[in-house]
Amino acid sequence: MKISIGSDHGGYLYKQEIIKYLEELGHEVIDCGTYSLDSCDYPDFSYKAAELVSLGKVDRGIVICTSGEGVSIVANKLKGVRCGLVYNDEVSKLIRQHNDCNMVAFGAKFFPLEKIKEWVKNFLETKFEGGRHLNRVNKIER
Repeated sequence: MKISIGSDHGGYLYKQEIIKYLEELGHEVIDCGTYSLDSCDYPDFSYKAAELVSLGKVDRGIVICTSGEGVSIVANKLKGVRCGLVYNDEVSKLIRQHNDCNMVAFGAKFFPLEKIKEWVKNFLETKFEGGRHLNRVNKIER
């Protein structure tokens, strides 16, 4: 799978570790920044990662900031992007099963890296259920 990933300074350290994890799993990763711990604006990097999803240049996207909220808001502004903010095991699957999310957002301040890695794996491996959920996703797209 080809995956874009972006973060601000608040998610930078986690982003670096998640990139390694994704590559270990055999995925191709496009790092959309930031590239240091220097203070920066999360919309710049969330937009870059989401744009690749929106244009169909990657299969999925991951964005990380301190809370996960800001990067999620930005990503969801782009056509065709459905980004879910994950905060527990069940939601890491439901955003795929019910919402067919193609992006996921995390808050680095509130969860340990190992838990976020689990959620990344769930997000990548869980299939969209379709059925009654397809009509809802189609309404979102309209």
